[in-house]
Amino acid sequence: MALTAQDVAKLAELARIELSEGELAHLAPQLEVIIEAVAAVSQVAGADVAPTSHAVPMENVFREDEIRPSLSAQAALSAAPATEDGRFRVPRILEEEA
Repeated sequence: MALTAQDVAKLAELARIELSEGELAHLAPQLEVIIEAVAAVSQVAGADVAPTSHAVPMENVFREDEIRPSLSAQAALSAAPATEDGRFRVPRILEEEA
């Protein structure tokens, strides 16, 4: 069943999209190709094929959290241009709301 310009016009009306006659004639064969592609995929997936989000099985690849030595707060702050109360001091960029 081929899509006609009238079919596309009805779809455009439902979607509240204004299309010219030229656009309707141009889009009808393109939409037909899309519909055929979706139909082909639907035929391949049978009842024995479980729905998936990926073509291959996925597994968690994250490593376990491990506590490791790192910089002390003093060492991290030693190269900072300004510090205050053991933290980085940065310029205020937002005004306080009244």
